[in-house]
Amino acid sequence: MATPFTRRLDAVARELASKKGSGRWCASRIAAAERAILDRIPLVDLVLEVRDARIPTTSAFESLRKACCSHKQVIVLNKVDLANDSLTKKWIENFKNQNYPTCGLNAHNKDSVKELLRIVRAKLKELKFGQSKYTATILLAGIPNVGKSSIANNMHQIGRIGAAEKGKLKHAVVSPYPGETEDISSYKFGSHPNLYVLDTPGILRPEIAHYHSGAKLALTGAIKDNLLDEHELARYFLAILNLSEEYKRWVTPKDTTDSMPGSLEKHRRKGQYASDFTQDFIVKDVRQTLFDCISSFEGDLENECDMERLIESQIKALQVPLKASLESSAHRHSTVATKLLKLYRTGRLGHYTLDLVDTQARKWQETR
Repeated sequence: MATPFTRRLDAVARELASKKGSGRWCASRIAAAERAILDRIPLVDLVLEVRDARIPTTSAFESLRKACCSHKQVIVLNKVDLANDSLTKKWIENFKNQNYPTCGLNAHNKDSVKELLRIVRAKLKELKFGQSKYTATILLAGIPNVGKSSIANNMHQIGRIGAAEKGKLKHAVVSPYPGETEDISSYKFGSHPNLYVLDTPGILRPEIAHYHSGAKLALTGAIKDNLLDEHELARYFLAILNLSEEYKRWVTPKDTTDSMPGSLEKHRRKGQYASDFTQDFIVKDVRQTLFDCISSFEGDLENECDMERLIESQIKALQVPLKASLESSAHRHSTVATKLLKLYRTGRLGHYTLDLVDTQARKWQETR
């Protein structure tokens, strides 16, 4: 469903993309980084295209289509812990049916990274068939903030430990903000054979904002929040939540123990502080507030005006559990928006896949 929020966010993204040197869209810098990555593809043995599992097609690095053959490419859907599990499985099957080896990954889970290493080694063994001794290099590529540096770090750390390597570990810069990796860096993650991984800058070409993808890219963190309106992003997330079934998995009106009077004082005595809005008891209050707003709403969520009315009521109600009511009226909405987006992006408010398999897959195939 296209909402007023997606239309406004897409419009802002298009405007940013059209401005030369705007934010992360400096055309010359992006072009230079992209050339550096594409020039290395013929020299490496395997390319891991890292995508965000919440937006499997929207987060595609389109330039790889012509530069890399599918037989030496693996699509890695990272952040599966934040996406809808059943839809992730459908996306993996969809890409495999198009002859693109694909796997899901949680880059912060050791077992998940070990499984990726197993897949990489098996693929390299297949590509190096008949060679007993070899050195191989894989390249990580993708748009900003899909987790390439986290993957490089953990492959480097787990791979070296597994190979009993000695020496100082290197660390790629990891940040929740897009665009922090600016150079191509190499990390060793295996011996006998010697295996290396190249971490690369995220590439987000200005043209991508013209395909009605700006809102999804912004919500998942590929575009810096300070380039857009956080309040609009938060409203966009609430629209997604309100149309989903996710909130039904949360607390019910009967489960209100921690929302009763005196509960905050109880948690303070336990050493928990209301100033940290990521703590479980506050997240529970946020979920309860959203649940109550949605379940008591009598309007039509397919109607844009009714949807906006519900969202405004949610933002107002969230000021209490997120402690925004203590601030000046001018800052309350921005406080709610900032905290709500952080809770969404860390998976505390459910798991969402924004690209629908049938619709988005068809569009992706048509552009191949």
